[in-house]
Amino acid sequence: MTIQTAILTPNGLTSTQYRAESLAEAAQHEPTGVYTVTRTYQTGKALLLDAHLDRLEESARLENIPVELDRESLRRGLRELIRQSGYEESRFRITIPTAEPHCVYLALEPLQPVPPEVRQNGVQVITIHAKRENPIAKSTTWMEQRQKAIQGRMEGMYEAFLVDDSENILEGTSSNFYAVLGGVLHTAGEGILKGISRIVLLEVAQGVVPISFSPVSVKNIPDLEEAFLTSSSRGVIPIVEIDGQKIGSGNPGTITLDLQRRYDAWTDANIKPI
Repeated sequence: MTIQTAILTPNGLTSTQYRAESLAEAAQHEPTGVYTVTRTYQTGKALLLDAHLDRLEESARLENIPVELDRESLRRGLRELIRQSGYEESRFRITIPTAEPHCVYLALEPLQPVPPEVRQNGVQVITIHAKRENPIAKSTTWMEQRQKAIQGRMEGMYEAFLVDDSENILEGTSSNFYAVLGGVLHTAGEGILKGISRIVLLEVAQGVVPISFSPVSVKNIPDLEEAFLTSSSRGVIPIVEIDGQKIGSGNPGTITLDLQRRYDAWTDANIKPI
């Protein structure tokens, strides 16, 4: 199945010269630049789309790409692609090329919902020693680097988390990481891409659990009470095993499941038309 791809120019939407069957395949044809990825809700709605676009423009600035998005044109283009696709729900990427920032690449694929059993039972993950050169900018070069970093290492694993030279667990290859240690929710405050879903999670966690913007170490894994990840396309996903070591009881923790419910409720109340 061919997914929807297009280029938004100052003159409107134009067709791409390539065809792809997924966002991953489309990325191989798109030029180097910066990007953001998120999903739709109720077919034509999104969560914090302006926050995604703010971060996209900030990533461009950090990568020395001069751009100021025409947000209304971009929204119209997205709505048109969604209409053309006929997908019930979509996952989409917006890419600003380094060389031609006035030509914005759009790609849209059917959303593959997270299976209920994953949300309920949690996932197994690994850690890897890898480094993002400019972690606060979401650049397309990272997509290539992360594929090399995880190649041959992800069999049976849901996600890989980056570990720095001090053995701190920072973030996932496409997610943010959180752990409960001593009744405190830990998440890295620096050296990471601060995901849009992270904004929501930290808001709903206020008053539920103390928050520390300091990462946990791989040495802490045996002592972690709970762990989970967030991403815009997946929401809150419990983690029950890291590097073969069970987290807590080996089941999603009560804090994680509470934050998952609060995240979902916040999302339902705040999605808006694209």
